[in-house]
Amino acid sequence: MNQLPSEMATTGPATVILPARQTLPVVFASPHSGRQYPQDLIASARIGSFELRASEDAFVDQLFAAAPQLGAPLLCATFPRAYVDVNRGAMELDPRMFDGELPADAETHSMRALSGLGSIPRVVSGGVEIYKSRLPVTEAFDRIDTYYRPYHRALQNLIKATRDAFGYCILIDCHSMPGDSVDSAKNRVDLVLGDCYGSSCHPSLTRFVDDCVRNLGFIPAHNDPYAGGYCTRHYGHPETNVHSLQIELARSLYMDEATITPHRGFDTLREQMTHLISSFHDLDGNPF
Repeated sequence: MNQLPSEMATTGPATVILPARQTLPVVFASPHSGRQYPQDLIASARIGSFELRASEDAFVDQLFAAAPQLGAPLLCATFPRAYVDVNRGAMELDPRMFDGELPADAETHSMRALSGLGSIPRVVSGGVEIYKSRLPVTEAFDRIDTYYRPYHRALQNLIKATRDAFGYCILIDCHSMPGDSVDSAKNRVDLVLGDCYGSSCHPSLTRFVDDCVRNLGFIPAHNDPYAGGYCTRHYGHPETNVHSLQIELARSLYMDEATITPHRGFDTLREQMTHLISSFHDLDGNPF
């Protein structure tokens, strides 16, 4: 299995892998594939290390690892989603999990915060509680400063550099979805394209990627059940020449969800995602 080329990587809370020369107006980002679990998370958790990985988009960074070789930067979080979720607003915080007063600008009533899935998650996928006890509120601020903000600074810099170079930027936010995300008894869905119901990118981008994945043999869905998270909404502003599209890949295509290990479909899916990345070379100028 190919690993990310460390000689091209800037590591820390976010790994930025740059192409030798950027030839694509695209930034690929994997915010939920981080697998460096901090010791303080493991020590304070009521669940084991394996259970903590329930929220992880395991191996997604490796599925898109060819991006730098094909001319596009790749950004990957190194820390796990169970520790800090960068696909949320920084201040989406659940007050039930902290000792101490949250600031006035905390988004304590957002649906994500109320469900325990804010920037500092209270639960992993399936609603399982993470912690044995409340955390000091200062811990939330430390994690946001140490992990959340560096990831977003890196993403902002990549988007700006790409738009400056090409006149526009496409952000592809890469995720995976559990096997029970879609009712397979009704219809097969291999991946979900989320463009925030048409607001985060020009419709021609969604059509372009839809055509590409159909040509690769996939059956896509649009915006259901994943319309796009915080990163897609926050950065996707077609009027400023930044177009953002979220891709959710069915985990059953490439891994055994029960053991969180790649199966024989992994190499095939990685080759297909490499083909998808390469397809962006077919864009002619600024098509938007």
